[in-house]
Amino acid sequence: MSEKPSSKTVGDSRVELHHFMMPEHANLHGNVHGGVIMKLADEAGALCAIRHANRPAVTVAIDSMTFLSPVHVGDVLALKASLNYVGRTSMEVGVKVIAENPLTGDKTHTNSAYAVYVALDPAGKPITVPELELSSDEDKRRWNDAKERQARRLGKK
Repeated sequence: MSEKPSSKTVGDSRVELHHFMMPEHANLHGNVHGGVIMKLADEAGALCAIRHANRPAVTVAIDSMTFLSPVHVGDVLALKASLNYVGRTSMEVGVKVIAENPLTGDKTHTNSAYAVYVALDPAGKPITVPELELSSDEDKRRWNDAKERQARRLGKK
């Protein structure tokens, strides 16, 4: 087994992606298709996990995603992803999705999700990830909340 990876802060792997929503992203109602938003949220979360682990990472779970308001064609979608919790090989990433009308500057929080990723070694097996340094009260609160979600996912609560 290799040496244990060093720790990293939440900020070391934070990701913010922006996408311009075009007509090809629309559903039958003329709004952005929820599946497009889910895919982009998974990409932002995966990139955050990969940055933390410095290894490939795959999606294990995405908690339910409730859409609070529609995203419109022409909006700029901002997906903000940051680590909440790390286990031995798994990482929970919180992804917040915000739609911005670039003409007015109006921003709307459209949805959020928690996604779990596992880092992989070159053989495709789970591998130990760096510990997460909690440097603020907000980091600690998010860690504790995520630890409870992880326990529920594993059927321990």
